Amino acid sequence: MFTGIIEEVGQLKSLDGGRIEIFCEKVLEDVKIGDSINTNGICLTVVEFGENFFTADVMPETLRKTSLVDKNFNLERALKLDGRLGGHIVSGHIDGVGKILSIREEGNALLINLTAESSLLKQIAPKGSVALDGISLTVVDAGAKNFSVSMIPHTREVTNFKNKRVGSLVNIETDILAKYIERLINFKEEPTITKDFLAINGFI
Repeated sequence: MFTGIIEEVGQLKSLDGGRIEIFCEKVLEDVKIGDSINTNGICLTVVEFGENFFTADVMPETLRKTSLVDKNFNLERALKLDGRLGGHIVSGHIDGVGKILSIREEGNALLINLTAESSLLKQIAPKGSVALDGISLTVVDAGAKNFSVSMIPHTREVTNFKNKRVGSLVNIETDILAKYIERLINFKEEPTITKDFLAINGFI
């Protein structure tokens, strides 16, 4: 589990098939093989590390569901139980990819408007939480085709969003509670197949 509070921005060293290497420093301070590092919102397991990099394996499902086109990656170590939960509960399991439609200044903040698939948008609620490239953000507004978040200057400066432009892709993780609520509401039990049914129909 993570909080969505980014610790540093790492740089892509290599992405070769299912293995990624990232240059970084801070998240390596107490790293061990098998540790989890949130990488642009993706929970990756450290399989190798050195003085200024770590390596992780990336599954085909991860490549299908996420965007790894950036050269700069938001990084966060896993939450310690004795630490403060400064953002919200982030699992590092990406639900899909969104695209930035517009970025404009609004007072001392940036208002960022994004589009995403309807399956994601129905799990994003105004004043709820969403993680974009691993960053914990509060939703300003949400509709049927897009949603918006507000970002303070500090967040933009210490994350990869200082390099984002209109058209940039972002990894989206919706709020974990929204996913479970939707599952409970829409779940339909499959009919139970009994031994009598199988026997009558000649299956056993």
